Amino acid sequence: MCKKKHSVADPATVLTKAVVRAADRLDVTRRQLACLLGLSQPTISRLYKGEYLLDQRRKEWELALLFIRVFRSLDAIVGQEQTARQWLQSPNAAFNSRPIDLIVTAEGLVNVAHYLDANRSIV
Repeated sequence: MCKKKHSVADPATVLTKAVVRAADRLDVTRRQLACLLGLSQPTISRLYKGEYLLDQRRKEWELALLFIRVFRSLDAIVGQEQTARQWLQSPNAAFNSRPIDLIVTAEGLVNVAHYLDANRSIV
């Protein structure tokens, strides 16, 4: 009888891949992602190539988790990537700005996440 080995995925690999996929699905540019995570553009290029993994000991980890939270909340509320992209790009009266312009700062990312969390609980 053969026993299957269960491999445990490395959290840094999982979060890094999730961030790249979420950014792609939401049409967040590499430049915007660099600002959002507080990383340089060359580091973002390495992240996309799989040559750099997010570091759990750095602020980039927390910001990446918040970004994934925004992505998941949008998915739960609107259910379609195109609608989520449009929401990010459209002016929002609650923010007096476009959400995409806010999420590139830590404060803006937190505000957008809280806004979506509040609206998600209504759905």
